[in-house]
Amino acid sequence: MNKGQLIDEVARHTDLAKPDATRVVEALFGPEGIIARELRSGEKVQVTGFGTFLARRRAARQGRDPRTGDPVAIAAAVVPAFKPGQQLRDALNTGR
Repeated sequence: MNKGQLIDEVARHTDLAKPDATRVVEALFGPEGIIARELRSGEKVQVTGFGTFLARRRAARQGRDPRTGDPVAIAAAVVPAFKPGQQLRDALNTGR
């Protein structure tokens, strides 16, 4: 599912007009949205029953250029992460 399909589903499930559903999705997931803002400020976003969005620090490390095999320095970075909640994990594994 891509962003456009997500907007269509939000509109369908909530009876919102598509422009309103677009604003909802952008408010949550956009680059200036609620989740991104909280992660930038060092907070986590926990949605009970779904999971937790958080920012993790990735240390600087040595990598390799896959074409040449030469060592490449990879800078430290803060990366987004998602830890699924138990209810989401259970929903994915029901009926297996």
